[in-house]
Amino acid sequence: QVQLVESGGGLVQPGGSLRLSCAASGSIPGINSMGWYRQAPGKQRELVATIINGGSTNYADSVKGRFTVSRDNAKNTMFLQMDSLKPGDTANYYCNMVSRGVVYWGKGTLVTVSS
Repeated sequence: QVQLVESGGGLVQPGGSLRLSCAASGSIPGINSMGWYRQAPGKQRELVATIINGGSTNYADSVKGRFTVSRDNAKNTMFLQMDSLKPGDTANYYCNMVSRGVVYWGKGTLVTVSS
């Protein structure tokens, strides 16, 4: 019943910006945390950024100062503002949500950083 749908991926040049969105739908009694993960071909999925219910955020060292995670007041949409993008940021980006101990995942959106 609960669904997470990512959007905003695409092709961008190095140094450019991109904004990802994650829309949550369905019966969600409460959200403990949401986060963004990414997975490049041949690599394991890694944490990019998380945001807890109170608004505190955490970032992977590789994206600190370049990426910003946020969530709207309705708590049904999460964003990832990506600036100063590098080719190494190329990956499928996945939305993650934890609600009362249950973990949900989106299907992912592809981000390609290339000239």
